Amino acid sequence: MNTHAQTTDRAGERYAEWTVVGSGIGPLLLAATAGGLIHVVFHADGLVRDKALGRLAAALGADPVEAPGSARLAEPIRQLAAYFAGELHDFTLDLDWTLVSGFHRQVLRELAQGVPYGAVVGYGDLAERVGQPGAAQAVGTAMGANPLPIVVPCHRVVESDGGLGGFGGGLETKRRLLALEGVLPQPLF
Repeated sequence: MNTHAQTTDRAGERYAEWTVVGSGIGPLLLAATAGGLIHVVFHADGLVRDKALGRLAAALGADPVEAPGSARLAEPIRQLAAYFAGELHDFTLDLDWTLVSGFHRQVLRELAQGVPYGAVVGYGDLAERVGQPGAAQAVGTAMGANPLPIVVPCHRVVESDGGLGGFGGGLETKRRLLALEGVLPQPLF
């Protein structure tokens, strides 16, 4: 996964192009800058989509542009479709980390690089991996702040006792992603 941080383009403006795509877990909003994929949002209908776009505009200082045919969104769309079809296990997308910094960025990068498809890690174990033993709650907060879920797989972080823990996309979405990756059995219905 490449980790570009540049978002400046279009005469020096920072902006993102976005679209909403269907997936095995419902509509996803995908937004990308010149630096790469910057945001993935679950359940991206109506109000959820509008709030996410408003936060993105505030963070970048420019309104995101709806661009379903955008060249910068083509590869994220292709790779996510392949992931949901069970054909892709490792994303190779350029990522724009502008929306996250500090400890959160450190934890999310470790997660993206160190927890492969079909594996899970505990909150405390992930804290230890980034040199912060005892920071399991802070890792949970970082998971909640993840602007790139699925691609940066916060669904793979679970409680040490085997519980699912929390998830910004909802526990049913987390279950479905873990089932897709073979960690949990597929639901019967």
